[in-house]
Amino acid sequence: MRDPLFRMALVLGLLSAVGPFAIDMYLPALPQVAQDLGTTEAGAGLTLTAYFLTFGVAQMIWGPMADAIGRRKPLLIGVAIFLAASVLAALAPDLGTLIAARALQALGAATLMAVPRAVIRDMASGPEAARMMAAIMIVISVSPMLAPITGSLVLAFGTWREIFGVLAAASVVSLLLITLVLPETLQPEDRRPVRVSALLAGAKRLLGDRRFMGLTMIGGFGMASFFVFLATGAFVYTREFGLSPTGFSIAFAINAVGFFGASQLAGRLSARYGMQRVIAVAVAGFGASTVLLAILGWAGLASLVVVVAGLLIANAFLGLVIPTAMVMAMDPHPDIAGLASSLGGTIQMLTGGVMIVVTGLLLDNSAASMTAAIALCGVLAWLAAVLSVPRREALAS
Repeated sequence: MRDPLFRMALVLGLLSAVGPFAIDMYLPALPQVAQDLGTTEAGAGLTLTAYFLTFGVAQMIWGPMADAIGRRKPLLIGVAIFLAASVLAALAPDLGTLIAARALQALGAATLMAVPRAVIRDMASGPEAARMMAAIMIVISVSPMLAPITGSLVLAFGTWREIFGVLAAASVVSLLLITLVLPETLQPEDRRPVRVSALLAGAKRLLGDRRFMGLTMIGGFGMASFFVFLATGAFVYTREFGLSPTGFSIAFAINAVGFFGASQLAGRLSARYGMQRVIAVAVAGFGASTVLLAILGWAGLASLVVVVAGLLIANAFLGLVIPTAMVMAMDPHPDIAGLASSLGGTIQMLTGGVMIVVTGLLLDNSAASMTAAIALCGVLAWLAAVLSVPRREALAS
């Protein structure tokens, strides 16, 4: 049974990677976008802001829809929207049109984040689901390693508009995967019509569940640490450490290796030691490693090697945290898996966005301030774990 589940997880991973790829591949093009459309880099950055905000909120649409009409239709609709938006972005004559196109891209891509997690909950639970989630992370983890380099390669032979052409082609492949490979996992008798009263009741149930909220916030603060790096890493690596755009892409890729490798151990470690113990130890390691890196930063010892190595270690712990927290949060709610997935995803994305704004007030695009902001995310993730996974329960699992 494990092999079919693993293969299905890889398909879901390919689908889930489209949204993050649309972010990371676009990063090297921001200066060119600003110049081509006659705006500032801050103005070009609004295209990222529009994507993040829409991506977070839109998951609340796709999750309930997936509970009502099944999993495949929302995926097909969402990818079709992403395809149309990619074409619009490639042809955008001005910044306003590009911002709107990016928001539409995020609207479509959000289904590729919310629905696959519900598919996993349909097919498996517990450690088996953690293995599937980890397999998804294999593909998603490749995105930060390949996307910026791919974007740089496209820019070497074309312009930022061709990047959106590549994303349009990726959406066509996604449509083929959904149509030809992905089965419908939610049977008609298990579907729930979209009713506002039912959504409010389900949301109230989830928001009132301390364990669900705590585990969701663990993932949210963990993802926020990545968002903080996403917003500041290019400036730190290129300005403070003097890396070229290609050098930044390589350093960016190295930072993802720890996450990539550790995420593959999540299922095995959960089966052997229990998910509660894995999440408790992993979050503690994530918090401790980020705090240590911040101390080194403020002591003036944050060289390029120290920062890259420190983030490599921190991301290794995070690779255990994210898939385990997702599974643990959703396991007790199989009857509203779509809503739980979308609400959890929305909370996590908005948490990441809020942390970017909050830490942005303190950041000066230096290694010291960046590592301090990431450490704040690590400490908050640890506090969320303390509240949602009591030590006694973790040790008893």
